[in-house]
Amino acid sequence: MTQDEFMRRLHEREGLRSAVLNKITVDRSARSCVFGIVTDVPYTEEDEKAAAALAREAVPATLRTGVRIVKLSADPQIVRKKIMQHLSESHRAAAACIAEEDIEVSTEGDTAEFRLGVDAAERGFFEKNEGLIPGIVRMLERNFCKKFRGVLVDKVKPERGDEEDEEPEETFDYRPSRTFPVADFEAIDEAEVPKTATYIADCDFASESLTVCGEILFIQERTSRPKTDEKGEVVREGKPYLRFTISDTTGKLTFSYYPRKKTEEKIRALKEGDRIVCTGRMELYKDQLSFVARYINRGSMPQDFVPEARPSKALPARYTKVFPEKLVDYDQLSLFGQSDLPPDLVNNTFVVFDLETTGLVNTPASGKMDAITEIGAVKIENGEIREKFTTLVNPERKLDEEIVRLTGITDDMLKDAPKIGEVIGDFCKFCDGCLLVGHNVQFDYKFVRYYAEQEEYAFEHKTYDTMTLAQSMLFLPNYKLNTLADYYGISFNHHRAWADAHTTAKIFIELIKAKKCLPKN
Repeated sequence: MTQDEFMRRLHEREGLRSAVLNKITVDRSARSCVFGIVTDVPYTEEDEKAAAALAREAVPATLRTGVRIVKLSADPQIVRKKIMQHLSESHRAAAACIAEEDIEVSTEGDTAEFRLGVDAAERGFFEKNEGLIPGIVRMLERNFCKKFRGVLVDKVKPERGDEEDEEPEETFDYRPSRTFPVADFEAIDEAEVPKTATYIADCDFASESLTVCGEILFIQERTSRPKTDEKGEVVREGKPYLRFTISDTTGKLTFSYYPRKKTEEKIRALKEGDRIVCTGRMELYKDQLSFVARYINRGSMPQDFVPEARPSKALPARYTKVFPEKLVDYDQLSLFGQSDLPPDLVNNTFVVFDLETTGLVNTPASGKMDAITEIGAVKIENGEIREKFTTLVNPERKLDEEIVRLTGITDDMLKDAPKIGEVIGDFCKFCDGCLLVGHNVQFDYKFVRYYAEQEEYAFEHKTYDTMTLAQSMLFLPNYKLNTLADYYGISFNHHRAWADAHTTAKIFIELIKAKKCLPKN
């Protein structure tokens, strides 16, 4: 069987209709031959079995055969990384002249285009290297189910005095510390002390006079180091002191206290489980904050104390890791006109988003939280899809084989991606002031809210769900995203966050056009 015949018969399968043969790996010692196949649409177990049967037919009977199918779309971010990897391996001189941000990728339509931004002084070098762009094209077409073309463009440089000279704007966290009134106060050391305590969780600043209150978890007696002279002889013995650890339910604090003779007996009578209020100094010592108590008295949190939520940290003044891109969706221009859009769609701004994750656990109460591996979102303004936000996310854990199979995202693709703590602020900024939309939206919303809270951002938005909206309006066999996409004639690469978000946005627009208004939540 020739390769052309193999591919023709492979493309007869619906899930492999645009597949490419990435590579054939022959292991002579194991007498095996594995066919590496890449597809950009969902495939079934039957498709995989058919591919395995074709491989068996194409290889001599003396060799064992197998197939490895990977679902991989021509995501711009992945294409750029593939180009950089190819240049570093095959064209090191070119790789030294181009950074990843110098590569623009457009994947709309049947043919994708990449544009390499080069300096005018280096353009001649690239033009003389006639095999460079055709080599990149061949590499990309082996790895993605698309046709590619490439061009050289002038690298855009910022003008001096503009962004190049601009100092990054620093965002300061001006949130006031939370406090609570001290209950059941009883003087031991000093009666004239503040009767309001700061939440231990908020004690992240230096202060000459800080008051905290909580339950004693641990007490330990220690002795400070003796003071010695230049010869190492002791000139002053160490002083005894106590180490306390207390908790007010918002956090724990460990600190030192040097007893006074007149109150030492009462202080030493304190035990684990007692509640105390302490006033002292929080200072920076060896780059760490350290609290030393001057006064200890009895006191407790108010009865039935429930900590109030801390105000959200201010959103970043600028995007730092992920920068939204302008998006022109040519399909929507022919789908509808501005006059057809209901006022609710025109007068509100929506962010339609989707995530890829390592699993289904989206709340700590359900077990160990799964991680986000990709965020994809678009912004609808004035009824039109205007911006996109997309990034891979390093989950800092190994992916399950089923997740790789489903999404096409691999550990290798994520190893250099930013971590969630580095991008969640940018995504919160992208969503600021917007209504949120998703397909089964609460599943993804809980992930974002959890990881936003880990970075102390409040993530509270009104949400709309295209699945429940469709269920109330349409009669379909099911309400999966691909079923709704088929209903509206929208083709897309399912199980990738950016494509799913873009498709959900188009479906949302069509549903609201038909309903004439937003649903009442």
